[in-house]
Order: sequence, then structure tokens, then C-alpha cells
Amino acid sequence: MTVKTLKTDIFFLFVCCVLLLTFSCSSDAKKTSVALGAEHPKIAKLKLQSGFAAEHLYSPGDNGMGSWVAMTFDNKGRLITSDQYGALYRMKISPIGSDNLLPEIEKLKIHTGEQVADSIIQMGYAQGLLYAFNSLYVMVNHRGDDAFEKTSGLYRLQDTDNDDQYDKITLLKSLEGAGEHGPHSIVPSPDGKSLYVIAGNHTDLPEMDGYRLPNNWKDDNLFPQIKDPRGHANDRGAPGGWVAHLDPEGKRWELVASGFRNPFDLAFNDLGDMFVYDSDMEWDLGMPWYRPTRICHVTSGAEFGWRTGNGKWSAAYPDNLPPVLNIGQGSPTNVVYGKGAKFPSKYQNSVFAFDWSFGIIYAIEMEQKGASYIGKKEEFLSGIPLPLTDGVIGPDGAMYFMTGGRRLESDLYRVYYKDQESIDASDIVLEDTKENKIRKELETYHGEAKEGALAFAWPYLKSKDRFVQYAARIAVEHQPVATWQEMVFKEADAIRKIQGAVALARQGDASQRDRLLNTLVNIDYVSLSEQHQVDLVRAIELTLSRFGKPNADIKRNISAYLSPHYPADTDVLNQLLSKTLVYVDDPSVVSKTLRLLESEEGENASVMANTATDAADLILRNPQYGMDIAETLKNMPLAQHTYYGLVLQDATTGWNPQLREKYFKWFYKAFSFKAGRSYIGFIDKARKKALTHVADSKREFYNQMSGDSLLSKSGNSLASSAVQPKGPGKRWKEEDIAPLLVDGLHNRNFETGRNMFLATNCITCHSMRGEGQNIGPDLTQVGTRFSPEDILRAIIDPNDVISDQYNTTVFSLKDGNSIVGRLISEEGADYKVSQNPYAPEIIRSIPKNEVTDMKMSTVSLMPPGSINRLSDDEVKDLLAYLISGGDAKNEIFSKE
Repeated sequence: MTVKTLKTDIFFLFVCCVLLLTFSCSSDAKKTSVALGAEHPKIAKLKLQSGFAAEHLYSPGDNGMGSWVAMTFDNKGRLITSDQYGALYRMKISPIGSDNLLPEIEKLKIHTGEQVADSIIQMGYAQGLLYAFNSLYVMVNHRGDDAFEKTSGLYRLQDTDNDDQYDKITLLKSLEGAGEHGPHSIVPSPDGKSLYVIAGNHTDLPEMDGYRLPNNWKDDNLFPQIKDPRGHANDRGAPGGWVAHLDPEGKRWELVASGFRNPFDLAFNDLGDMFVYDSDMEWDLGMPWYRPTRICHVTSGAEFGWRTGNGKWSAAYPDNLPPVLNIGQGSPTNVVYGKGAKFPSKYQNSVFAFDWSFGIIYAIEMEQKGASYIGKKEEFLSGIPLPLTDGVIGPDGAMYFMTGGRRLESDLYRVYYKDQESIDASDIVLEDTKENKIRKELETYHGEAKEGALAFAWPYLKSKDRFVQYAARIAVEHQPVATWQEMVFKEADAIRKIQGAVALARQGDASQRDRLLNTLVNIDYVSLSEQHQVDLVRAIELTLSRFGKPNADIKRNISAYLSPHYPADTDVLNQLLSKTLVYVDDPSVVSKTLRLLESEEGENASVMANTATDAADLILRNPQYGMDIAETLKNMPLAQHTYYGLVLQDATTGWNPQLREKYFKWFYKAFSFKAGRSYIGFIDKARKKALTHVADSKREFYNQMSGDSLLSKSGNSLASSAVQPKGPGKRWKEEDIAPLLVDGLHNRNFETGRNMFLATNCITCHSMRGEGQNIGPDLTQVGTRFSPEDILRAIIDPNDVISDQYNTTVFSLKDGNSIVGRLISEEGADYKVSQNPYAPEIIRSIPKNEVTDMKMSTVSLMPPGSINRLSDDEVKDLLAYLISGGDAKNEIFSKE
């Protein structure tokens, strides 16, 4: 038997956490791939739109230059790049179609007159680069250490003696924050006279010289706060990720917008409208506060509602803005507008959004709608693997993009339209809509008090255009409260009154609380549209959240006003009503909410639905993230049930023994579902909080009823009998095999071997002696056919050979998108594919006449590094367990 035959049998072993996929062409795809430059394997794996071609320009990792994550062109057409954990590089790029594409590269060394050793990097660790104003702006993302002393912040590099080498470094602003949620890109303003910067939610907002979004942000949520049980962003609060505007010298900084999670980049269209691609929190999959990655139209003073843990706002709330498009799961990096690209016209007016996790460049075509846009996505380019980091439109009209990050294999590519001569951009003209012009005029009143602001803005509080209405309210909030608070109470129009109340709740003080609440509960609720009802209840919530609980009479008034309308017909209203009624001790909210908890109806039964990218189509693109999606899709909780279950944790009024039992039994059932990694922890924290409200004598009774025995000690996961590795582990390589096995395998420990089989999660995909799953092949007989050396070699390097039985296929479609799945059969006019390894019975049909290309994976679903947590002895025990076929009586094990 050969090692390759072995790998066919056990390639799927230890499917758990990381996937780096590559593609080779099937025989059916070769003609198309050759046209795209299939002579280079890294080009062959790309899926491109018709009429486009790609060139592979450089692999920095192969030349000791790290993993590139940022890029910009300078005024001489040279590309400047940054290693995520290293230096800056500058290079001359060969023209499109050159016989020799290898760029001329130099490592930038800043000659400041200081005596600096060549081995020390003077500038680097950048996650943002921009050449502008005869300077190179560098956004350093680093905490500072012996290798590179500079810390996070925006730096300006200049060439003061015109010798084509930078000799001056100026720190424009130091920033507190680093890592993948730290400070990111720098972008020129649409008029080319200033700069914009963007940062993730682990970057403290520095003191600003101006604030287009008033800077008195709060959590503003009556939903009982639970921070992420696994600790992510637990020390982070409002305002979250942010965008700022500054002058070229960095002397004046102004906050433009906030409320993001972790956006890397921003781009402007020809009208000067800004777009950002914000990230999701994949640990929140399947939960009601989960927000998919999304494209946001970022206007002056915009708020997008990120709050830590379960506190994220609904996009329907009037005090934040909705996305123009929900993309789906992913890890956003670069955003670039198509202006300057020698591409067909629709791409010149598209926003290109890069997803690192699943290797997709989306082209987002923006359709103007009032003062904002509706986004329509197309899969412009993809590849497996293709960890996209940054991209720009070059001086030659091509798109340049890079892959890398997290020390992964890094590459530089160029994509161009083959018939550039046919491109004419002169007919591409965008004009502001009437509503967009009004919005921009309202935004002139953002930032400071101005005469005439109230007279102009107040009428637009009733605008039917949400972006105009929002801009009007922010304009009002920037004016002295004393000049407009009485206008709220005297306003006869209900819609303007509600918006004025939102503004007053945000900018007023507790002295207005009772009067404001009494005003709101006198509005005719049933005469309002559904959206205006949302706005009204949100105004009440904001007032309570900001100013605290009122007296018992006002609480009864709120209860009497809202309770008749609960339950409502929509989830967003039910969520608002339930948390507000719990807060004011409504006597019927418990019984009503428990009835909702038992109902199978609800509009957001799948919070991963209504996205531009089908969640199932992402699973096999990158199972490091995709397997979590797969498990969630197989057995996902009803999201609104999770919300109602958590909202009742603080309810103290309206309980009886029967209702208590119903509630605590729900927790037991909730633990049977699968969602993101933090789901179990969120449920358990709510369970424990609810237990504090029961009598001491009944606490253990309800504790057992609610599923305490199902949980691990931490409460963040279900209990498991698997014993975890003790280590110490290491990065196992093929050269480690011979020294490990030089004395063979004798007197091994069966229990440790079995525990390592469980701890490395291979049982989730494989069976051994009838125990486990059948997603991958049965491993009971593997030891009868192969040696320990061959088995270990296949585990360390699983990608050499992949069985057709388990391989995946990328189907390129006529509409420019692609579908990834395992080809199960070809029935008549359709391909039948399975996309979820945990639900293989769910089959998707793809019409053959819609398929333009097919490519097969050359990388196993079994990731490398599966045994890196294991010590030498633990690896030996695991090998013994595999060789024995799970037989404890095998002679390979010690008699003890």
C-alpha cells in the first residue's frame, strides 16, 4: 500500500478548525481555465467574471517578506505594501501581459539620520497605507516591542530632500488599540483635500475636535445585558468601531460615525457617499442579536448600533441606520470603489467588498433610493483558499489585490478586463436625488449649533425617507436643548413628536423623564404605522434606559398603554414591547411571553436568512468557519424563543408555580439546540440570573429542572467526557515522525489514545468500532493496512490525495456567482449537490444549463495542525488507538 492510498482512506480525520483549500481544474473546466491563465496554479483556482483575466505577480512569503495586508500606489505608479508583522516594501510593477511579471522590490528604510541597524524595522506593522499630499500615511497597528518600538497610531512619512527616500516620520495621532480589531485604513476624501480613517471596536475613540455624532452614547437597551460568555469584547463599550475625518497634517480630527463592530476599510462613490463593510460576530450565529456582515451607507453623524454581548440594536430602531445590504457570514477586509477601473460600466459604479474568511470579492451595485441606496451583490471573484486582505484600482485601470494575514501564505494578484480599449467611462454620471440633496443640506447643521438649524430641520422629522429623518434629528440634537425641548411637548404631529422625544431622551436629563413618558403614552398608538409604533416604543425605552425607572403610577400608565398591543405581529415590536413591559413590571408580560415562547411562529426563525449570500453555500469554502454554520443550520433554535427566554430572566411580577416550571423547562430544551460558540453560555447566564429570583427553598429544584446537569463546569458548553490533551504540543512536521517512532510503539495507554481521538474531534466525522459519525470514512480497519509512519504522515500533511468520494466542486454560474458542494449525482438536467456535512440529506439542484465551469478541490477537509496540541506520548497513544482499531486488548497496549 502507498501513502497516497492511505490518505484516500483517512483524509477526513480530525475535521475541526482550520481549512486552507486549493483548486485544480477538472477535465470539463480546462478550456475555460486555460483562457484565464491556468498555467499558474494560483490563477487556476480563481473564479473570474467573463471577459476578465488575472495575473499572479508575487508571493512575499516565499521570499521572506511575511504576509501582506495593506497596499497603496504612490505618485510614480509604484506599489507600496506592508507585512502585517513586519516591514514596508516598494515595487515597480510590470505592465499587463508582460513576459516577466516579477516586480522590482525594495524594502523601505527610513533615513532619518538615526543610527538604526538594518535588522530593525523603522516603519511597518501597518493595516492601512495611503500615498497622498506628497506623503506616505501609515496606520500602525501594534503594541510596541523590542522588534518594533512604534505603537498604534497614524504616522506620516515624508521625503524632505527629494532623493526618493523617506527621511521624516511624524506621529499624527497615537491610538489606543491593536490587533485585528485595531486601527485600520486611511482613505482620501472625495475632494482630495483631507483624509478619513477607520478603526475597529477594540480601538479607543480618542478625544476629537468635533463630533458629527453627539458624543453622549450609552448602551440604550432594556434587554438584560449579558456579555459574551467566552470573554470577547467584554471590556469594550459604546461607541464601538468608528470613522473620523482629519486634515492632512492631522491637526483637527472629527468623528463622523460609529457603532460598527470591526470595519477595515471605507470607500466613496462619485457623489461623495461613503460605504463600509462591517463584520459579524460568528459566535452569535443563530441568536436574535446576531448581525451578518453588511454594507453600510455611512452618513454624517451615523450610528450603527453595535454594543457588546447581546446588546446590539435592531436595524429597525430609529436611533441607528440600517444597512443597504446584508451579505452574510464572513470576515470583511478591503472596500474599494470601481472609479478608475477599466472595467465595464456597472463595475465602475460598484463597491467591491473583500471577504477574508470565504475568499470572495463581492461587486455591490448601488441603486439609488431616496437619500440612500439598495445594494445588489455579485460574486466578482473568488477562490479557495483566498484569504483576501487589501486591494486597490491601479493607474493602469486593473484591480490589484493581496491575500495573507495571520501569517498565512500571501500573494499579490492583478485582475484586468481583457478588452480595455472598449471601455468608455464618460457616460457614467451619477446625480444626487432630491432626498440626498436634502440630507446633505441637513448635515451642514451637524457638529455645532447654528442659526436656522431648527427651522430647517424640524419639519423633516416627519420625512418618509429614513436617512433624511435621521439627519434632521441629529441636526436638532446639535442645537442647545433649551431651544427645542418645549417644541417636543407642544408638537401636534405624532411622528415629529416621537422623533423629538428620541432626541430629547438622548440629549436631555432626568428632569424631563416623567413629562416625556406621559407625553408619549398619550399618542394614539393604533393610528400609527408599524414602523412608527417601533419608533414610539423605542422612544419610551430610551427614556427609561437613560433616566431610570419612574414612580409606580407612571409605570402603571406605561403598562396600561403598551400591554394591550402585546403580542404584536412582528418580532421587532414583540422584542421592544416585552423588554419594556418587563422593566415596568407589567403583570401579564410573563404569561404572554411564555405563550410566545411555546409558539412555533416568528418571522426571524432563521436570523441567518435574508442575506445576499446563502449560508449553506459558505460551509465548504472554509470549514474552519463553515462547520459552525453547518451545525447551526442543522439544529438551530428559533431566534425569537432565545430572546423571549432571556428577556424573562429579570421578570419579578406575574409568576406562579406553573409558569415557573414552564420557564425553567424551556432552558433544558434550549440546551438541545446548536448555534454559535457562545450560545450555551448566553442561555446559562440567563438561567442562573433567573434562579436568583426564586425562593431559596426551590432554587435547587429549578436548577436541576433547567438543565444544570447538562453543562460543563464553566457553563459555556455542554458537558463532555472527553479528556483534553495535557501537552505540551508543538507544530508537528514530517521530519518529527522518524525521531518519534524510532523505538516503535510499545506499552501504550488505551484510554489516553481514545481520549485524544475524542479531544481532537475526529469522532464528529468518523466512526471507530461503530461509535461516531459517518461524514468521513470508518477508521476501524486503518491499522490493518498502514504503518504508524504512514498514518502520522497523512495526518500531518492531509492534502496530498483526496478521494473523489468526499471531494467538493465549485460550480461557476452564468449569473457570475458560484455554488460550492459535493456532487452527489447528475439527474437529467440538474446537478445534485450536498453542501452541509452535518445534514447530507439536504440536496440542492443546480440546472446544468446555468453552469459555465466546474473545479475540484485539491485540499482535504481535514485540516493540518490537528494534533498540534498533543505531546509526543499523546501522539503515540493516539496512533496506537488507530492501529488497534479501538481494541483495548490489542498487544500494543500495556497490560496495566
